[in-house]
Amino acid sequence: MAEITEVPSPFCGIGTDDLTIQVDGVALKVVKNGCAVNTPAFEQAITDTSPRVEGKEVSLAVAIAKAAALLKNTNQPVIGGCATDVNGMRALLALADQSGAVVDNMNFTGARNNFLALQDSGWMNTTLAEVKNRCDVLLVVGADLESFSPRFFERYLWNEGSMFLEDTGKREVIYLGQAPSGQASTSPKGQKASVFECANEDLPEVVAVLRALVKGNPVRVDSVCGIAAADLQNIADKLLAASYSVVTWAAGALAYRQAELTVQTISEMIKDINNRDTRSSGLPLGGKEGDQTANQVCGWTTGYPARTRFSSGFPEYDPYLYDSNTLLANGEADALLWVQAFNTDALPPATNLPMIVVGRSGMAFAKEPDVFIPVGTPGIDHAGHAYRMDNVIAIRLKKLRESGLPSTADVLNAIEQAL
Repeated sequence: MAEITEVPSPFCGIGTDDLTIQVDGVALKVVKNGCAVNTPAFEQAITDTSPRVEGKEVSLAVAIAKAAALLKNTNQPVIGGCATDVNGMRALLALADQSGAVVDNMNFTGARNNFLALQDSGWMNTTLAEVKNRCDVLLVVGADLESFSPRFFERYLWNEGSMFLEDTGKREVIYLGQAPSGQASTSPKGQKASVFECANEDLPEVVAVLRALVKGNPVRVDSVCGIAAADLQNIADKLLAASYSVVTWAAGALAYRQAELTVQTISEMIKDINNRDTRSSGLPLGGKEGDQTANQVCGWTTGYPARTRFSSGFPEYDPYLYDSNTLLANGEADALLWVQAFNTDALPPATNLPMIVVGRSGMAFAKEPDVFIPVGTPGIDHAGHAYRMDNVIAIRLKKLRESGLPSTADVLNAIEQAL
């Protein structure tokens, strides 16, 4: 039995790197600094160690040969999930290029709200280090930040030391839309977050009015979707009076049509604040299950995020046409390769097409895939790199145990070579 300290996590999105984990053979136990996201992800037991072809255990070489055979004569296979580390994603793109596949990250439909706003008008975003050292007012729009990342407030808001704030306990937290699920947003001094609730689909109107108030435009209503106009004016005043305000949102939580316009309104409001005598920045939430890693690696490799087709001999990006669920439903794909090295509950979409799953040990399928190859989890079974939510830091993941499971990169590289 061994105890490993300063363990970084690929699961929570914020790059926590202070976990202490007890290793007993292949069993892991988080003994310090765990949370509702990280602890179960690290402690999940290994149940599958052998690949399967049509439900029967086979050698890794046989499984790779079968996977290559399924992909060899396809016209437009889809590689979905894309939940892996940097090396795994590099291997995934090389295989997509070789097989002419469509690559679609499982969280892209939510992230598309951010990409469409970014490509249309740009944004001004910050890093977690800047939040930790500068933020004095945090506005959370339409998300339960505490549920998304349970240790965010502990690590980046109520931290003891800050470069530019004398007392981090005086920071102010405001929730607009969804209420927090717990008490993590309450300051060490006992000051609770201000909460102004509204339905998710009402956020476009609420955020638009808030931006108008930030710009100083008159609003001739008493309330907006159940929120008093005076309260929205108070939020606008606090954003303008802050030394460094931060507005955060989760694009995937904005589950309504044309939600990218809400992201764009938030981003433009941040620019409006920066035109005044103060500073403000955005902080999009993400980084779970390799979504930031997938888009980063695809971005520097192809110039596009991870919804890209390779069947024309060069990368083609379309945030709508290359949605894997749409391709499968319309009969435009002829095989599915699902890559998911982090989350056993993130299963592939139902399909009658030939299916290959390269996934974390423990996945339970309603319908057994043609090929299932259990792989090691980055940050547990092998070392690697994964990008956290602010896209500026590639976390260096540690190897914690000897499980004998191959990495996603090794498996996908072997399938590519077999082609």
